Amino acid sequence: MYKVILIDDEPLARQLLQSLLSAYPQFDIIAECGDGFEGFKAIQQHAPDLIFLDVQMPRLSGFEMLELLDEAPSVIFTTAFDQYAMDAFEAHAIDYLLKPLSRERFDKAIEKWLKTADTRPGIQALPALAESVAAGYAQRIVVKDRGAIRIIPANDILHIEAADDYVKIFTREGNFLKKATMGHIEASLDPAQFVRVHRSAIIPVGQIAKIEPYEKESHIARLQSGAKVPVSKAGMMKLKQVLGW
Repeated sequence: MYKVILIDDEPLARQLLQSLLSAYPQFDIIAECGDGFEGFKAIQQHAPDLIFLDVQMPRLSGFEMLELLDEAPSVIFTTAFDQYAMDAFEAHAIDYLLKPLSRERFDKAIEKWLKTADTRPGIQALPALAESVAAGYAQRIVVKDRGAIRIIPANDILHIEAADDYVKIFTREGNFLKKATMGHIEASLDPAQFVRVHRSAIIPVGQIAKIEPYEKESHIARLQSGAKVPVSKAGMMKLKQVLGW
């Protein structure tokens, strides 16, 4: 038996998935969730083999939920994104069902998954996938904070630093770690508001209080929070472009 979790904020969509899955006795629906928060907890608790996941949900999107998981199960997305976005799903070898769901398309997705069910790894290259289909820049960053989920609005970020395999996000309420690369975070934030001034630092331009020369061609940015952040030669060029200097 394969353990399955349905994660979709639309009750009718979950009911339809139940009906479609009833033709496959090898699947056991162990949980149904109405949002990403519930889905995250259910996945942690049950370790499913496969999840059906809606992309656009209130509170926590499907992508945001997956980014919080240390190990993500196999995923079949259920989404209303248009065909251009679907190309991004297919390029990453992740299956999807375009709403409204149809029996024919559902069966093809299930057959595709079953062929490699016992050897298929969890979802791969999620950050690149999320960037390829997201509309606009991120207005928030979602992190795990001592087992809980915390949503950090972009406007609350004081600055961001690299921390080995993580990034450290500084806010007035404290500092929070997120498993992500600086490149992923940089690409997800609005470049008119956030500038990667150093390979290990991203700052909101609105937080800059002063920029001072340092050694050679580098600088130090003094932020309103009191933090001092190194600015490389390339980072200074980016700042000049954004600030119109």
